[in-house]
Amino acid sequence: MEILLYLVAGLALVVLILNFAAPKSYHVSRSIDIRKPSAEVFNYVKYLKNQDEWSPWAAKDPDMEKEFTGTDGEVGAISSWKGNKEVGEGEQEIMKVVEGKQLETHLRFFKPFRSESDAYIRVVEVNEHRSRVTWGFSGENKFPVNIMMLFMNMDKAIGKDFDHGLQNLKNHLETK
Repeated sequence: MEILLYLVAGLALVVLILNFAAPKSYHVSRSIDIRKPSAEVFNYVKYLKNQDEWSPWAAKDPDMEKEFTGTDGEVGAISSWKGNKEVGEGEQEIMKVVEGKQLETHLRFFKPFRSESDAYIRVVEVNEHRSRVTWGFSGENKFPVNIMMLFMNMDKAIGKDFDHGLQNLKNHLETK
């Protein structure tokens, strides 16, 4: 019985140490230049429905169930989805629109696990015919997920999807 008590105490100590060492937050972002004026690019990316044309997750599940509520492109609009195990289930709500510059959204994931993140798309004019789009998201790692983040790099896990999505966006807008 005494050995079991030491094992439980030792395990609790390891979990406590890992909890303090684990990252408490994450931020992932990627950028790409697009040969289109910034006003045109922003007017396209501010609509949640348009994400189906360039999002890497839309391609991972073409049969994904989608639902939109509110006025797309405005604060309060919500895009909900239910998909396969690669895309899960969740919703994205527009929280702020800085016209011509930035779209801020809040993501709520329900499956395969519950979590929340804040996301943004920024559009900056490089010159009158070229824009830089930055797509990013950030959030808090709560216990016990924060311990798992010691063994997983969010930037590597999600960054390649952001790169792929931005390349899709570039291809779509430049051929339009």
